[in-house]
Amino acid sequence: MVANKTKVTFYGGVNEIGGNKILLQDESTKIFLDFGMSFTAKKQFYSPPFLAPKNERSLQELGILPKIEGVYKFEQTSPDVSAVFLSHGHLDHSAYLSFIKREIPVYCGETTQTILRTLSGIRRADLEFNVSDINFHSFRTGDRIKVDDIVIEPFHVDHSVPGAYGFLVHTSNGTVVYTGDFRDHGAKPEMSWDFVEKARETEPIAVITEATNMTGATVSNEVEVEAKLDKITSQVEGIMLAEFGYSDVDRLNTFYKIAKKNNRCLAVSLKQALLIDALSHDKHLSVPALDDEGLLIFRKSKKRYERWETQLIERFDGGNKIFDVFEVSKQQCRMILAVSFYDLEELVSIQPASGSCYVLSASEPFNEEMELDYERLVNWLSHYGLPQYHVHVSGHMMPLQLKAALRRMGTKRIFPIHTDNAVLFKKFMGDSGGVVSLVEKGVTYEL
Repeated sequence: MVANKTKVTFYGGVNEIGGNKILLQDESTKIFLDFGMSFTAKKQFYSPPFLAPKNERSLQELGILPKIEGVYKFEQTSPDVSAVFLSHGHLDHSAYLSFIKREIPVYCGETTQTILRTLSGIRRADLEFNVSDINFHSFRTGDRIKVDDIVIEPFHVDHSVPGAYGFLVHTSNGTVVYTGDFRDHGAKPEMSWDFVEKARETEPIAVITEATNMTGATVSNEVEVEAKLDKITSQVEGIMLAEFGYSDVDRLNTFYKIAKKNNRCLAVSLKQALLIDALSHDKHLSVPALDDEGLLIFRKSKKRYERWETQLIERFDGGNKIFDVFEVSKQQCRMILAVSFYDLEELVSIQPASGSCYVLSASEPFNEEMELDYERLVNWLSHYGLPQYHVHVSGHMMPLQLKAALRRMGTKRIFPIHTDNAVLFKKFMGDSGGVVSLVEKGVTYEL
């Protein structure tokens, strides 16, 4: 009996949301699909910055960084992997590129490369996220990338970060589909369904799919988010505080549009301003211009600024673009201020006026540590009399739509990852036509 030539091993994304690291082997060729950080595993042992990993040995000892031969730059071995393909730039899919050998090429979308290089460049020396010298190769929809015995086709999908892709991986046994993270309720749902149709045409032997939203699913879309935010903003009398993902360009554009419609300005952090500036050079992406009068930059109160912060401040110095807490406090009724949990100390100086509010436009807490932070957030809001609204749509496909997509693909075998509800998913998909395999970390499956 001839051994199966195509195999897949899951080193992350198993019984957790994120941390995807999928090794696909066809004959003598090995590639990784994503190489992300496992926030779930890390938070079992660490609580940065006071308890943080000091070296790779610690991460491997605790099972946070899997032991894989021929992959890591800190081991004196020859590369045993031909390439890494990134689906998108979220850190749970990309951060552990920091550890791979620099001889191994990393393929990703142009936008993903911009996001990762920008974020890596502004962080202090970080064991777990440094991509400054990665051997990046960019792709776009329609490319066919041959890596030894394997051909990979990337297709743009809709997600909560721009430049997200799904992959059709053509092997000697047939096509393996990897969805990455995708949805059909964002700004460009047609991209995700175009990908589904392309996958269907290949008659795939297997689909590796995200299955994030098996509980707490909602029925909403980015258009409805815009309408809700408009209604809230039109009634706010003081400052409107808004928390949303700094790389969520769809939400950035929505808040920017709503601010202008309601005669307000959107004030973003220095970090987000730098990312907006970097993404503005992407001709395929639409972001507000930093020099637009409707976009301001909020400078937090601090004794020392990083070099990149100083350069950005000096670039706009004297242009009525940079606002500190005192200027924000004086002009609350014309502001939508983008904040994060770590900016709440600024409220002491801002002193939100009566009639102000806080809008959470990001995911709700999904683990114990986030729940503790959420409790602190509520305490801050209560102290300043700030009611909280939650206006958000997920970056992930909802259950019924996911089932329809997988049925449409017509695959023989389904591997659910990026979920902590795989058993529920298997039962839900019972009549889908494909066999659902519940994966185990580090176990190799023949296709």
